[in-house]
Amino acid sequence: MIAFLLTVGVPVVIGLLAAVLRQVNQYEQGVMFTMGRFAGINKPGWRVVVPVFQSMVKVDMRVKAVDVPDQKAITKDNISVSVNAVIYYKVVDAEKAILQVEDFFHAVSQLAQTTMRNVVGEVELDELLGARDKVSERIRQIVDKASDAWGIKVDNVELKDVALPNDMERTIAKQAEAERERRAVIIKAQGEVAAAENMAKAAAILGRSRGALHLRTLQSLNDLSSDQSNTVIFAVPLEILRAFDKMGGEPGDV
Repeated sequence: MIAFLLTVGVPVVIGLLAAVLRQVNQYEQGVMFTMGRFAGINKPGWRVVVPVFQSMVKVDMRVKAVDVPDQKAITKDNISVSVNAVIYYKVVDAEKAILQVEDFFHAVSQLAQTTMRNVVGEVELDELLGARDKVSERIRQIVDKASDAWGIKVDNVELKDVALPNDMERTIAKQAEAERERRAVIIKAQGEVAAAENMAKAAAILGRSRGALHLRTLQSLNDLSSDQSNTVIFAVPLEILRAFDKMGGEPGDV
């Protein structure tokens, strides 16, 4: 008799426990319903759920990453672009996430898509390309505020890619090339101005010092003579002969 009870009773008890026990993991919360009415939130652990009379919906409370697919939009300056993004959010109120919206995952995705198109339409192309962080933060604020009623907290929104029409890409490339050329011309001109100023200062110094110009000429000759392959034709200015004359010699003695 005891063996019969063990053989039959143990499986029955195990089956009953499996039917009434539900496990809520550490990263989840269980939304409890009794006869169709909200009955509370179950924390992590094993919880008893009476079949037929009760049910429980488990909600994942971890951060979720939703890939927002490519969205066609027109910027404020009438440029057609294709934008995609990723949105990071988490459920902070399991009760609202189940009772206030049918499918919060789908709802957040759709809200992010429409918001992204609207925000892109409020900015110009240069701002969209050069200030992605600002545009992303604007999208995050709007989605976060709209999803508060669903118990959703939006942590971050990142624009992944902004695709432009081929003709617009070529135009931007030409504009960037022209900008680089403009900067190169400015830098070259600034270098020439600096060189001219230095040469003017050097000339002024040489002009104020007696014999400095002749010494500079001799130094240049010395530099040229260091390479034996150079052939130098040098016309001696009259000033140099006069300098030698003043140093004690006569031109005819040279």
